[in-house]
Amino acid sequence: MQKITSKDNEFIKHVKKLKDKKYRDSSNEYVIEGIKLVTEALQEKAPIKQIILCDDCEKNAFIPKDLMYEIAKQECIYVTEKIFKYLSEVQTPQGILAIIEKRGQEIEIDYSQDVIVALDEIQDPGNLGTILRTVDSIGLTQILVSKGTADAYNPKVVRSTMGAIFRVKIIECENLKNTLKEIKKHKFKMVVSSLQTENTIYDTNYHKKVIVIGNEANGVEPEIQNLADEKVKIPMLGKTESLNASVATGIILYEYVRQKREDSR
Repeated sequence: MQKITSKDNEFIKHVKKLKDKKYRDSSNEYVIEGIKLVTEALQEKAPIKQIILCDDCEKNAFIPKDLMYEIAKQECIYVTEKIFKYLSEVQTPQGILAIIEKRGQEIEIDYSQDVIVALDEIQDPGNLGTILRTVDSIGLTQILVSKGTADAYNPKVVRSTMGAIFRVKIIECENLKNTLKEIKKHKFKMVVSSLQTENTIYDTNYHKKVIVIGNEANGVEPEIQNLADEKVKIPMLGKTESLNASVATGIILYEYVRQKREDSR
């Protein structure tokens, strides 16, 4: 059993540097942490390169035995508690990390789904992670992100997805406007969230729609808004004028779910 005790170990330096986006991109890897995410990675057959375990994990019985059985089939590296805390991103670590190989750059859009979600410059990692989780929850398997959107493999994003990161294809668009124009050629109508309309999310049918969610502070950029076939807003009865981007996305997408359930009855 390999056990690492020093921060100066080259592998430990490598794992630590995976906090940086440029290094994640160059090494084509990212880190996941915690029992749930590692369990999900194993179940979804994610390309796990190494699993890192705190040497006190088994002694403290944090990790279930059935999970340890599956973990044992992987390349495992043990570290001291001190080293594990040095690598961990959370205040109360569960003693398990994994290095995952990133999928190759996704460029092929699946036009067979009813709805495509596109994110225009979403900045907050928590918002991005929650949106990925919401997209996964309604059965969508892809999401488009503009080049300026937060990195999907940021540790905070990965934690927020609760495993959706392994199931949702993330397509980074060099030029979101051009990508949306191409999607419209495939008989999709484009819907943007906007306060500059009287139409609500309940006034549109979500069949063959690409839904664009805008930046937290500025919304959807004007050039993209000009391409929209429909602009919609979430009706509000109180004084608040806008919602958190991930909350708004959830409300819009679950109107799609409601309509789909109605159509199937």
